Amino acid sequence: MTYTPTQGAKPDVPEPRAAAPRRRAWVETTLRLRTAATTEPGRLRLIGAALAVLVVAFGAVTAWQITDRSTAADHVLHHSAPLSADAAEIYRLLADADARVSGGFLAGGQEPPSVAELYQQDITQAAGLITQAAASGDDSREARAQLTKLNEQLPYYTGLVSTAQADNRQGLPLGGAYLRYADEQMQKKGGLLATAGELYRIENDRLNRDYADAKALPWGAWVLGALVLATLVWAQRRHYRRTNRVFNQGMLAASAACAIVLVWLVAGHTVARAKLSDSYTHGAESLQVLNNARIGVLQARGNENLTLVARGSGDSYEDDFNGEMVRLAGKDPRSTGGELAQALALADSSAGSEPLKAAASSMRTWRARHTAARAADDKGDYTTAVALVIGGKDSSGRTVTDTTGECFEKVDADLNAAVDQEHTEFQRAADDGRGAMSLLPAGAAALAVLAAAGAALGIGRRLSEYR
Repeated sequence: MTYTPTQGAKPDVPEPRAAAPRRRAWVETTLRLRTAATTEPGRLRLIGAALAVLVVAFGAVTAWQITDRSTAADHVLHHSAPLSADAAEIYRLLADADARVSGGFLAGGQEPPSVAELYQQDITQAAGLITQAAASGDDSREARAQLTKLNEQLPYYTGLVSTAQADNRQGLPLGGAYLRYADEQMQKKGGLLATAGELYRIENDRLNRDYADAKALPWGAWVLGALVLATLVWAQRRHYRRTNRVFNQGMLAASAACAIVLVWLVAGHTVARAKLSDSYTHGAESLQVLNNARIGVLQARGNENLTLVARGSGDSYEDDFNGEMVRLAGKDPRSTGGELAQALALADSSAGSEPLKAAASSMRTWRARHTAARAADDKGDYTTAVALVIGGKDSSGRTVTDTTGECFEKVDADLNAAVDQEHTEFQRAADDGRGAMSLLPAGAAALAVLAAAGAALGIGRRLSEYR
């Protein structure tokens, strides 16, 4: 009997299944990696890829961190240290100009040509350094603000000095008043020296930041290097346990290259850090102390001169003089203390300490002669007091040669010699510190590439055994 479908009825056809949703790319990749990890060749490929990534990352991080520290060391040597030195020199030149011009007034009438020449030389050099620093473009916004103030203040100060000198040549007492007002513009809060001092502080802060950056420990490279070596050792141990082969030449070469980079990194940075620390302690820090001492000596000399220029109303200048002397050499005039003692402690060679010992001796003589000058002035013997300070004949007609001015010149010259010595030591140590890291970035990158190639070859040889 034949079955005849009812008219209009549809055949029973199964409906098509809905297409499975397409997996995302990262899911597909994860599944492939998971599948590959179930076979030994797949595991070897994953290990090889991980080793290559770690080794290359180690080389890249080492090159980056050491380049960063080398750049900071270069900034110490060629940027922040010279800018700090220029700021200190601007301060010193301004203080010296103020001391010179006040000493010229004590001579009376026309100041000695040598004094006028030294004053003008100081002003010209200071103006040149200010202009040079402002035009260099290396300074921060804070530093540029101080340089702008110095450019505005200096012409005003020199104008007051010119007026004071003109009145003094005519024998007008008003000259002394103008000079004292000019000194106020130099010494007062917000004046020339305060502005120059702020510039010096800003540049020293930048120098200290560059030192900190140059000496910062490369923890990232150290940790990554140790991780790379540990991973290579683990991979070789795994290789030995599965094949009974003691050495894999590729991975052994990779381990040796990474070990060389890590040892070089630790040793090179340790040497560089030690040299930079030495350049700071016996160079930059010592120079800061010496520059402060030189500035203090100049301010003491200016106050000593102004005490006499004021003719009986210079008690405040005398107090400032004594304060500077205590800061420079300590309270006891018979011993060495204060900043001179600090500078002596930082000097690490006889070439640096001998000038400081000579300066301390001249400082003690200066204080003794100053006491004699003050005693003469207090007794009303102004002529003898002036002679004891700048030389010439005293009230009895005797020519005075043992003056405080002679002591000042010796102290200034000895401190200048000590500065030159410390600057030489700073340059040598800072250059050595920078040099200890100079080849490391390129060497680390090259050895990392070799190590990655060695690891790949070692894994590749093992994979070839499965073909």
